[in-house]
Amino acid sequence: MTSPGIPQVAAAPASMSALQRDCPARLLLDQIADKWTVLVICVLDEGPSRFNELRRRVDGISQKVLTSTLRGLERNGMIERTVATSGPVAVTYQLTSLGSSLYEPMLALYGWTTQHIETVVDAQDRFDQRSHIATR
Repeated sequence: MTSPGIPQVAAAPASMSALQRDCPARLLLDQIADKWTVLVICVLDEGPSRFNELRRRVDGISQKVLTSTLRGLERNGMIERTVATSGPVAVTYQLTSLGSSLYEPMLALYGWTTQHIETVVDAQDRFDQRSHIATR
């Protein structure tokens, strides 16, 4: 059975649909649709990076959220964490080929947001005006 708007993937069993509560794709969608994941992948697409460099480049991300984001990406095989043992301990993160394959779709999503942000802000303003009038 196919679901409207959700394409069936040839490699996935027919019973797998992100619309179903127990579909593992939901967890992956949750991570890759997260704004911090998108921003971290964009930085790592430029090359390997250390934790503090990522934290400086991704303005507004907390240490806790960056740690969680990196762990999730590593667990899902999208980044590789390398610990340098020569000299002071240094941890570097870089995209795997799986992670690199996400960059282009994420870039398209980012492009869509920048192309349509003014329209969205206008819609938000109209909605807020209607909501404000309705609550009087």
